[in-house]
Amino acid sequence: MKMITAIVNKEDSNAVSSALTKAGFSVTKLSTTGGFLMAGNVTMLIGVEDEKVDEVISLISEHSKQRKEIVPSTASYGIGVTTAFPLEVTVGGATVFVTNVERFEKL
Repeated sequence: MKMITAIVNKEDSNAVSSALTKAGFSVTKLSTTGGFLMAGNVTMLIGVEDEKVDEVISLISEHSKQRKEIVPSTASYGIGVTTAFPLEVTVGGATVFVTNVERFEKL
């Protein structure tokens, strides 16, 4: 048995969750915030049998896409001058961790 922990952009989370549920997987969703952009994410916990890991990862990949966004950024010149300028960053997609589960019980 494996535990898949998928950190998905908030904009993609409903599509990912729906696809996983429709395919018969149970998903626990946690609202989280990323450290770099301080943007909303959803962390999904999915317990699956070993042979289903690739199917889950494929569904996550299919429904969470990377895209470019312009975010405000600031620069300080060390002389008391700070300026703001737009910065293009890549957001979306998913970060997925697969870990072994030694014991699983549904109570």
